[in-house]
Amino acid sequence: MAQQSLSGAWQLRQVGTDEWLTGTVPGGVHLDLMAAGRIADPFVGDEELRVQWVAERDWEYRLEFAVEANVAAEDHLALVFDGLDTLADLSLNGELLGSADNMFRMWRWDVTGRLRPGANELAVVFRSAVQRAAELDAQRHLDSANDQLPGAPYLRKAPCHFGWDWGPKLPNIGFWQGVRLEGWSTARLGDVRIAQTVDRRTAVDRPAAPELARARISARVEVEWTADGGSQAVEAVMRVAHPDGRVETLRSVVDPDRSLASFAVEIAEPELWWPNGLGDQPLYRVEVELVAGARRLDARSFHVGLRTLELRREPDEWGESFGFTVNGVPVFAKGSNWIPADAFPARVSDERLESLLSAAADANHNMVRVWGGGYYETEAFYDACDRLGILVWQEFMFACSVYPLGDEAFLAGVAAEVAEQVRRLRHRPCMALWCGNNEMERGWVSWGWDRPENGDLKAAYLRFFGETLPAWVAAEDGTTPYWPSSPSSGRPLVEAIGKRGGDQHEWVVWHGLAPFADYGREVYRFVSEFGFESLPSMATVAAFAPDPGDWNLGSPLLDHHQRCPSGNARILFYLAQQFRLPHDFQGLVYLSQILQAEAIRVGVEHWRRERERCSGALYWQLNDCWPVSSWSSIDYFGRWKALHYATRRFYAPVLLAAEVEGDTATLSVTNDLPQTWRGELRWSLERLDGTIAAAGGGAVEAVGLTTTSLARVPVPNSALDRRSLVLVSELLEAGARRSLVITPFVPDKHLALRCPKIELEMESASEAVASKAVASGRMEPPTVASGRAASAFVASGRRASGRAASGGQAAEIMASGRRASERAVVRLRSDTLARWVELSLDGAEPVFDDNYFDVPAGRDVATSFELPDGWDLDRAREALRMRSVVDTYS
Repeated sequence: MAQQSLSGAWQLRQVGTDEWLTGTVPGGVHLDLMAAGRIADPFVGDEELRVQWVAERDWEYRLEFAVEANVAAEDHLALVFDGLDTLADLSLNGELLGSADNMFRMWRWDVTGRLRPGANELAVVFRSAVQRAAELDAQRHLDSANDQLPGAPYLRKAPCHFGWDWGPKLPNIGFWQGVRLEGWSTARLGDVRIAQTVDRRTAVDRPAAPELARARISARVEVEWTADGGSQAVEAVMRVAHPDGRVETLRSVVDPDRSLASFAVEIAEPELWWPNGLGDQPLYRVEVELVAGARRLDARSFHVGLRTLELRREPDEWGESFGFTVNGVPVFAKGSNWIPADAFPARVSDERLESLLSAAADANHNMVRVWGGGYYETEAFYDACDRLGILVWQEFMFACSVYPLGDEAFLAGVAAEVAEQVRRLRHRPCMALWCGNNEMERGWVSWGWDRPENGDLKAAYLRFFGETLPAWVAAEDGTTPYWPSSPSSGRPLVEAIGKRGGDQHEWVVWHGLAPFADYGREVYRFVSEFGFESLPSMATVAAFAPDPGDWNLGSPLLDHHQRCPSGNARILFYLAQQFRLPHDFQGLVYLSQILQAEAIRVGVEHWRRERERCSGALYWQLNDCWPVSSWSSIDYFGRWKALHYATRRFYAPVLLAAEVEGDTATLSVTNDLPQTWRGELRWSLERLDGTIAAAGGGAVEAVGLTTTSLARVPVPNSALDRRSLVLVSELLEAGARRSLVITPFVPDKHLALRCPKIELEMESASEAVASKAVASGRMEPPTVASGRAASAFVASGRRASGRAASGGQAAEIMASGRRASERAVVRLRSDTLARWVELSLDGAEPVFDDNYFDVPAGRDVATSFELPDGWDLDRAREALRMRSVVDTYS
């Protein structure tokens, strides 16, 4: 097969006008108009409101091209469009090829004999999806739960393009993926179905080295012949490259009267693929090709991970379980929900996907839910999940609306979409679940859709997600589990969504304005969505609101970049419950992120403690599609909020947590590892200045895959003591601190905090290792060797600079003069409890090993970061900034 890319520079015009502009493929009309200076960036200010006309018009792209000689030499030619968004009419040399109406499909047109020698012209007219959707909605309105432009459910286009409670109304128009010309002769590959099976015997306390009976990788290869393929046989070849580099090759001759070839490779010592945190992710590369003599006709490659995966739904004392088991090990799903990474999908690079998913894996995520209101992600997304050990809960693209599922033409398009997407993704080790839709079962039960005039639509819903769609999935993928909706009881519209079985979206906190503690009122079998909003970082706010005069939660621009009804008011409501009012907007931004981190921590720790009953907690949401106040833990520009740092702690495989109920604080360890964890607990009830009121601890033996209660500590009785005492608990492994937890007994606003004086040291990571520091997370302090200069200074809280007050004297930075390594280690020691310490660099934005953490009096806490390019330790010391909660009001 020969290919010629037709991506790159095209021409663009509004239909009905004569002016042609430069266009780019992949791309979109909004992006091209921005590049031409015809519209402003709709992400800045309220420019979104001024560009609504763009999606209401029709647009035409054209390209003049010549067919490359190697492609022209092939017998059959096809134009292939990997992603058209959405309603498109295509013409070649003035002749209509056909029309597209589904963003979620690849479109292919046979152009054999229709291409000219020399110049050819390809034209694509994109019709307004906004106008067409409105026309259909006027004929019959379909209910929707979000403030979308009307008629969105009629079109197979990302629902969130029409608006959502975190996204703009900017319906994309154009080529969201590439265009190419394909040529082929004799035969080519049709459907290639890769499967893997693992038969194993293992004890759950040895997951990293199970005793395996055997494993197998198989392929079922369809061969598509040309009509004039003749009598020449071709050879189908499968090569399997093992993780250690070994390659096995199998061959099969395929005669012209056959269309199938089958292969199977037995693997004697398979290397298992594990979710993040439970083991490694070895991948086997499988290549399938067709050859005719010395000529390669076609080829495809796949990455396969050897593993077993089950969705276990078994009767138990609470109802029916709902949890994933991988290689025989029950996995507590820890992760987040994924939305499109940009409102303009062509702008999402492979590197951006890798960065976001790597950040998730670095923060101990092992699952991501690809939400049904966006689009099926690109290969780069799933490649990253395979490599990183992130399981994928994959939804089909239906969300929060009633769809015309009784319309035969609509269903025919969806059938093609489903077959293509399932075939594309079914072989991947990351694929954990096919889910029918987002929140449609809940809509029929709770959102007023179940009215007499919607009777046919309700029947179509039950038939499609209960019978049609699962049958389609089973025909293309007989191994990955299917689930009808999220959330669902598993018996749609028969059994209520709740805590007995299935998954739940828990919004009692935030939408219900309940206190964080209310997460602890219910234990669900799997919590696939819950969340809490915050503002993005100040740098992100400044990007969409460059005038500081707009830096006010009540300003029009801050409201415009907040799409949840009453969202900013909800932030203030919860802030007033937990914190003293900040004296500036920067403090409000910071506190909003602390609130978000605390809300999600409380929920996750509760459900993890109940892991025998609950099997997963996926917060809403990992990422943003534009700069906005939202539920994300990483904002649009990739900046980590406090929540994302917190996930590293509350998603850790071994979790130390404290739960306060009445007059008792209970310390427990939840161990998500299959093997027993052994270490030591230390706890102390102490005043904010470090004075010990009571202490205890002892050896810990935490059995795998369960929660172990460690200690019960009496809570102070008097209101004054509760304001001045906190519980400090530490978990140690081999003498080194693994986790440090501060538990107050009153909201932060009532704690008797005072401005901390924090001593800081900074050195290179190589020096830290030499001094036997623990190089990740919160570290025990090294013993500074005699004669070695250390950088040290004291900060009063707001700013860690070279000069800060300390007992009326300025402390001087002592530069080591040593050449810095790539990472710098920062150690902190405070004279009083410092809550939610935030570190930053003036002039750079590194990701710290840990951030937004507590520093109790008299203990050393450490973190590290990668030095920015061109920086040394001296520059980093001068640029280091710091604040804690008390700085927002003192």
